[in-house]
Amino acid sequence: MDEEAIANLNAYAARNQLELIASPGSGIHGIVFFVAGNTELGTAAIKAFFSREVYLRELSIYQRLQELGITEILGFDVPQLLGWDDELMVLKITLVSPPFVLDFAGAWLDWPPSFSEEIWEERTAKWASEFGEDWAKAQAILAELEELHIYMLDPSPANIRFR
Repeated sequence: MDEEAIANLNAYAARNQLELIASPGSGIHGIVFFVAGNTELGTAAIKAFFSREVYLRELSIYQRLQELGITEILGFDVPQLLGWDDELMVLKITLVSPPFVLDFAGAWLDWPPSFSEEIWEERTAKWASEFGEDWAKAQAILAELEELHIYMLDPSPANIRFR
């Protein structure tokens, strides 16, 4: 875990009078902590990022979803953006229960990065294997996101959760 990200989480929590209660974990882009109490939209989590570029990308996607009033995609809940801090690179979002779509740190807004056909075929085969019988529904969710000009390049059963 990145020490700066932990410091930013603590600073955000202090600035906003939030109590950090547990971390479901961290990934290659950041770390998440649950916060105590409820918001008007339910329980929340805060996520600190290791990279400004990734933070801004994920923030812009949550802002797009918020502007469009998107709370679910094909019956899969999507976290709602509750707050953010550009200085600390922290987002505050609602918690969701399966089925859900979350974690847009590996997604792109408005245009997908270009990869060779071979790379796309490898990725698609990997995703199909990971999702198994759920791959067709995952593909439909990815297509719905693309209709919103959101290109998720790291779909997995962890961020498109069925059960």
